[in-house]
Amino acid sequence: MKGPHNIVRLIRTGATLERTGAMDVVLEAFRAPPRLRFAARMLGWPFKWLGLKGDPALPPATRALTALGPAYIKFGQVLSTRPDIVGEELADQLKYLQDKLPPFPTETARNMIEAELEVPVSDLFSDFSEPVAAASIAQVHRARLADTGEEVAIKVLRPGIERAFRKDIDAFYLAARWIERLAPFSRRLRPVDVIAHFEGVVMGELDLRLESSSAAEFASNTAQDEGFQVPKPHWFLSSRNVMTLGWAEGIGLNDVEAIEAAGHDRRVLGARVLQLFLNHALRDGFFHADMHQGNLKVAANGDIIAYDFGIMGRIDEYTRRVYAEILMGFIRKDYRRVAEVHFEAGYVPPDRDIDEFARALRAVGEPIFGMDASRISMARLLAYLFEVTERFGMETRTELILLQRTMVVVEGVARSLDPHINIWEVASPIVERYIRENVGPKAVLRDLAKTARVLARFGPKLPGLVEAQLIRAGNPATPPARPGPRMKVGLWLLVILAAFAAGVLVDRLF
Repeated sequence: MKGPHNIVRLIRTGATLERTGAMDVVLEAFRAPPRLRFAARMLGWPFKWLGLKGDPALPPATRALTALGPAYIKFGQVLSTRPDIVGEELADQLKYLQDKLPPFPTETARNMIEAELEVPVSDLFSDFSEPVAAASIAQVHRARLADTGEEVAIKVLRPGIERAFRKDIDAFYLAARWIERLAPFSRRLRPVDVIAHFEGVVMGELDLRLESSSAAEFASNTAQDEGFQVPKPHWFLSSRNVMTLGWAEGIGLNDVEAIEAAGHDRRVLGARVLQLFLNHALRDGFFHADMHQGNLKVAANGDIIAYDFGIMGRIDEYTRRVYAEILMGFIRKDYRRVAEVHFEAGYVPPDRDIDEFARALRAVGEPIFGMDASRISMARLLAYLFEVTERFGMETRTELILLQRTMVVVEGVARSLDPHINIWEVASPIVERYIRENVGPKAVLRDLAKTARVLARFGPKLPGLVEAQLIRAGNPATPPARPGPRMKVGLWLLVILAAFAAGVLVDRLF
């Protein structure tokens, strides 16, 4: 019965897209061929005349997904971070997606908390409020711990949300497979892989233990960041369906008038938001990937407070170095070096012309540097950069797309606070410091030390490995893999012993 149910859901989707006026937007964003357009129209056309659905003040795509419910709202939020798939216009519409739904009863939330934590709510909390926020996956209550009096935020998943999401995700997979069959060109966008990515994001958010873990890691990484706060999770009051964090008291960054009335310097706050994000992305490789005004507050002392850690981004150390060198190359207008970094990282195929690529990069950078300071945008630079690298054969890298999309949002937050902010001046010290500490002789020594430590861990196994190699080399019945086995075994033995000795020395020194 799963197939018919999924078809019914897709018909409902097509009907809603037609009634909200979003069908044309979606088909155009995906550059759908005639066959796919015809199939989509057939799904939705009978319902077109039922009248407009949703809030007319919202963009069509936002209106449609809001009307379709939680899974579609969350899918739209995820797609808003992937302009490489849906195009800039649709991504911009989805960026304003409303994630506000009617709350479920407080009594239901209390019952869920008691079932999860196996303790009566009245024993845990002296106060427990009505919902203060309700989104597609969960809602939040404000409470006070009975033992310490600390104020906390309690996030509770919607009842049955995982089962509801599972049904819609099955329908999404069916639609993705149909799209691949009806529009072979779409396979380069990997529709099924996109749904798999969405499923991974959502399933992670549906286990609040994982979000608690993200909050704890983020709080640990940023503990020494001046002017920044992250509410810490209370693990003994958290579980799969319930998460308890310290309460974040402050003014939302979307309330500019209240920020000014409280006497906060908007220019300082704008620069701080941008620098914090760059520090988290470059220094830690772990950043808040949903850093819009609704997830940021300013405390009474002027600190930025971040919360809602359902969507986080992670970049490995090598990619961070590449990203920083690319940014620094553009800041210094060294387009040849930017081109070399792309080739060295393997982002661009080696058979392409590096001089031609450097010329294309200059065409990206020079117009942006010629702009007025208030219009210079690092996010726009990255968007143009991805467009050029795609022409030169660079494959889409999901982590960089997420980084670029988050950069768009963070710049938007910074400019809402300070419309005249000079992005390059604010970003340059962060990038330069990272380059100074992570690219060059200092970084090479640190990498060698790390390598030596890893090799040293194999110390207990070294005698057995060496003995096995010597036995193999001295046994004529065992054909050698390569000529000159004794010489190579001797060299291998020396390398292993030297690495082991270096590892021990490094452990003592560092």
